Amino acid sequence: MKTLVALSFLLVTYFLYGFYLNQFDTSIVPRQISAAHSSNYYDYKGVLNVHTDLSAGSATPSFVITSAKLASLDFLIFTDLNLFNMPTSFESYHGNLLVMSAGKYSYLDSRIMFYSMNQESIGDSFGEAQVKMADLLSQKTGASKDSLSILAHPYKAGFSWNGDFPTGLDGFELWNLKSLSNRAWEYSKLSTIWSLLIYPFNPRLSFLRLYSEPTDEITLLDKLSLQRKIVVYAGAEASARAIPLANYFIKFPSYKRSFEIMSNHVLLKSELTGSFNGDRAKIFNALKQGNFYLAMDILGDPKGFVATIEDDKQTYLMGSEIKLKKGMQLKVRLPAVPKDFFEIIILKDGQDVGRINEPEAIFPISSPGVYRIQVRVTSMLPMPDAKKWFTWIYTNPFYVTP
Repeated sequence: MKTLVALSFLLVTYFLYGFYLNQFDTSIVPRQISAAHSSNYYDYKGVLNVHTDLSAGSATPSFVITSAKLASLDFLIFTDLNLFNMPTSFESYHGNLLVMSAGKYSYLDSRIMFYSMNQESIGDSFGEAQVKMADLLSQKTGASKDSLSILAHPYKAGFSWNGDFPTGLDGFELWNLKSLSNRAWEYSKLSTIWSLLIYPFNPRLSFLRLYSEPTDEITLLDKLSLQRKIVVYAGAEASARAIPLANYFIKFPSYKRSFEIMSNHVLLKSELTGSFNGDRAKIFNALKQGNFYLAMDILGDPKGFVATIEDDKQTYLMGSEIKLKKGMQLKVRLPAVPKDFFEIIILKDGQDVGRINEPEAIFPISSPGVYRIQVRVTSMLPMPDAKKWFTWIYTNPFYVTP
């Protein structure tokens, strides 16, 4: 009897606490029905590193596409694992969602995502793919204009990249959802279990509690960007198979939920028109050149954020390679003033050279170097947690040359 009473008390307490958590809003900026683009650029949100039931995922491509629409994505890139005869029938517009079919392939101990504008095959077998991949990665930086190659989760346990970074790679995942979850488990199993328990009441908060800075990936970015141009990406690693029962009863976390956590925000000078070939080229080129920023959308919609370098004649987006001129300025603008304390951090060659606590910032560029922006915000989490810093936005670097 005492055991039953104790269990009943715990259950009631759990649901009461769950009701309390349900009221907590993770957003650090006011929610808007429809966020506006910045004044000079069009902001389009998309995800990559997405698996369907053609490989390691738990749902059909059609189901994943529907989930992406519900998550208000503008573009989606399928990256099914080791699928050598990759179907291209889904490459088109699905309503307002632009869908591209890439692949994710095993190479040494790592995984590499590959997309070809010409639908070039990586091979018909695992052996052919290894040879083609080795040749691709050995090319000079930027030699392949019509393909995109990205190293997935470079420091994920069991899949870490060893040795020098290949010149043929365009970039790597700075953020990877599964890597963040794995690190949270390694750091504190109890805290991760607690996040699972509160997931039914507040999924956004559940994921937010697992967040930690990608310090190893940031170190890699700052090291490589001093040697050559490098692009960083956010990977959803979406498969809805975090638990063994995914194929039968539970798809967890759902594709829609995975798509809502973090994404890549491409900035374009002209809007998408609905013409697949033209719009695909725009998205591809922006991803290839690094004309985008990474956002933790779970903290708030960043649409309207913009960071540019300007001189007296021209404006340059992140990812640009720019010759130093007199009077050059780095300009940053947030879409809204965050509710709590925030800071815009300006980094040069990996070193902090400026911190601004205003929604708009202007920083003079007086010397060559690799510049990038990080926007951090604070959020007071419900008990038993406390106030915590989160990175809301990472930009790709600007490369200012002498």
